Amino acid sequence: MHRITIFYSFLIFLAITSCQEKNGNSKESEKLSLKPNIVFVLADDLGIGDLGSYGQEYIKTPNLDRMAKEGMLFTDFYSGSTVCAPSRASLMTGKHTGHLTIRGNGEFPLKSTDTTIAQILKSQGYHTAMFGKWGLGLQGTSGSPEKKGWDEFTGHLHHVDGHFQKPDSLWSIEKGGVKKHAIEDDAFANEIFTQKGINFIDKQSDNQPFFLFMSYTVPHAELRVEDKYLAPYLNKHGESIFEPENPWPTGRHYGQQKYPKAAYAAMVTSLDSYVGKLLEKLKSKGLEENTLVIFTSDNGTHIEGGRTKEDVKFFNSTAGLRGVKRDLYEGGIRTPFIAHWPGTIPKGSISSVTAAYWDLLPTFTELAGYKKRLETDGFSIMDILLGKTKDINREFLYWEFHEEGGKIAIRMGDWKVVWTNLLDSNISAKCAVYNLKNDPYESVDLSSKHPDIIEKAKELYRQQHQRSEIDKFRISIPEN
Repeated sequence: MHRITIFYSFLIFLAITSCQEKNGNSKESEKLSLKPNIVFVLADDLGIGDLGSYGQEYIKTPNLDRMAKEGMLFTDFYSGSTVCAPSRASLMTGKHTGHLTIRGNGEFPLKSTDTTIAQILKSQGYHTAMFGKWGLGLQGTSGSPEKKGWDEFTGHLHHVDGHFQKPDSLWSIEKGGVKKHAIEDDAFANEIFTQKGINFIDKQSDNQPFFLFMSYTVPHAELRVEDKYLAPYLNKHGESIFEPENPWPTGRHYGQQKYPKAAYAAMVTSLDSYVGKLLEKLKSKGLEENTLVIFTSDNGTHIEGGRTKEDVKFFNSTAGLRGVKRDLYEGGIRTPFIAHWPGTIPKGSISSVTAAYWDLLPTFTELAGYKKRLETDGFSIMDILLGKTKDINREFLYWEFHEEGGKIAIRMGDWKVVWTNLLDSNISAKCAVYNLKNDPYESVDLSSKHPDIIEKAKELYRQQHQRSEIDKFRISIPEN
């Protein structure tokens, strides 16, 4: 009798467990069947080492650190380029710089044939909004925001306008076009963008998914920041806690700054505060568990407006990686990348998958249920985010950039080939080979030992490089 009781108890246990598993799987499937909201937060010139979650010791970033603890932190993620416009174009269109129209800065617009993430998500029923720096098309061009899928927009059209933290005006979508309007005197643009983002989230409901793109202009120069963010980096006498400082004088393109190191730290902390406010609004609206939030930077850290290479080294803004903004070494293109989606993304997870900006268009469109064929150089990282797999079948990554002599970089697994001086008639072009697994800091050139790696990279170059339509961006590697 006792054995029979145990046997029936075991059958009941199996039945209950089976039901719980089915219910759990059903809930997960139901959650994924709902189109999730997407909030994409983009920093401007933030180094991979500038966040506490990536090893920063001096700059306070509690909200982003918490976001990493609650979500997934990527250690091997790359931007689309090493300056803002091509990086954003890569993000929006899912293409690398060998295929983009926009391969550098200079106010060249997206073409009418360039399809953006916003356009695809809008076609899938998403309400789309962007606040911050656009830089992919001025008023009246084919790349103006209202023509590229945005329902709402307030920000900068021209990327140079984003160089000034307290502008006198911004642009907004109004009546099917964009219109410039004055803003309150002495207002910080990124405070306005944040409030716009909060107001946008506050208007949302479960009835329609949304895509919110927060394109901040910090910590890009000019190094100007609100006093409340600067205060933690000043001593009781109102002086920088990071002395010695080298003041940036007045009368130059970027505004003056007495304490460049303190101001840079404060700008990163201000960015962290903005992210915290957005996360809090999602939570208070009950949208947190159906919203994927991504945080990253458009390229590596900068040395502009009073910031120096010594400052970069002091903060370890590149996490020890070689190069900064405008370089195709790791410090110029490897960026922080944090994904947050409570209940869906495994909490406290770390991904070492090699991924890049052009993977985001296929990822977001898969989330939205888009079934049509995509013209993209990327792969969806959806299964990485869900913890279903740890890698994607990637053969290479590709970048090209025309400034500072011209350069091209190709990564193939652990190997990376970098060509420099491609456009400088006074200096011979140079080709270097690095093994990132053994030498993540790109300090040992192995080109003399690995001509086979160079030949493999050349073949990929011939496959992936399309001659630029714009003379300014044209670049090529030597035939021999």
